[in-house]
Amino acid sequence: MEATLPDNAWAAEPADTPETADQAQASHKEQRENRKLEKRLCREVGRAIVDYNMIEEGDRVMVCLSGGKDSYGLLDILMKLQKRAPVNFELIAVNLDQKQPGFPEHILPEYLSKLGIPFHIENQDTYSIVKRVVPEGKTMCSLCSRLRRGILYRVADELGATKIALGHHRDDMLQTLLLNMFFGAKLKGMPPKLVSDDGRHVVIRPLAYVPEKDLIRWAEIREFPIIPCTLCGSQENLQRKQVGNLLREWEKKYPGRVENMATALQNVVPSHLMDRDLYPFQTVKATGQADENGDKAFDDEPVNTPAAEPRAIIPIATQG
Repeated sequence: MEATLPDNAWAAEPADTPETADQAQASHKEQRENRKLEKRLCREVGRAIVDYNMIEEGDRVMVCLSGGKDSYGLLDILMKLQKRAPVNFELIAVNLDQKQPGFPEHILPEYLSKLGIPFHIENQDTYSIVKRVVPEGKTMCSLCSRLRRGILYRVADELGATKIALGHHRDDMLQTLLLNMFFGAKLKGMPPKLVSDDGRHVVIRPLAYVPEKDLIRWAEIREFPIIPCTLCGSQENLQRKQVGNLLREWEKKYPGRVENMATALQNVVPSHLMDRDLYPFQTVKATGQADENGDKAFDDEPVNTPAAEPRAIIPIATQG
């Protein structure tokens, strides 16, 4: 009979370790802030894993490593959690070398070898395909993403991976929600866990609760050998970048609003949207009984805003 584990087992914090000579030379405040950030990252990743049952006993988790701050951070935190997790699981890092000109192919193998973690480098020239098929000036992300997915699914089969972990964070998920609303006319986000296109794999996003700013700071602390993307990452007019800038501006003007948006993704009320497939509007009739979710939903509902701070109306767009 399996033992029942507490929900917060993944979020358990590691015991404090003695400071090294180098740490002793650093300022006490910086050490404290860095330690708090590490604990927060481990706690939020652990919470997401528990909430969505992302990693289970015996899983072989394929961590997709691009060379960017997010995937480095994901691998780093998963390795920390692996040492004290309530379940046993394996990690294997996978990088898809897309043969972009000037790509420093030695960086990731050297970094992963030093970590002592199993890894696999998959060499596929998707760069040439994308450059040949996509007209100059057009967005490359869609085709590039489809090609990557197909290759990574095949690699997952070959490596015997039971889960595929991607480095998308909270801000990525909100950007996707707004992109689909603004440009796709869908109320659709980026799920923390899903079944892959081919139905053969489970894809997880353990950074679902982690804000991008924490990953930026963690990458600086850990000094990850960041490899910039010279394909889609160099395109300045991407809709995703525009939406990302919009979110950052909102957060700057109205602190806490982005966090509220992320929380809203977990508090969906289908009866107060307009999707007839999610709620039987056609059959709604008066019952003669009070309904706490009735038309009072039109009232001004409280939000998680400090009492001293006035309620603010957030504009969707502003004219420059």
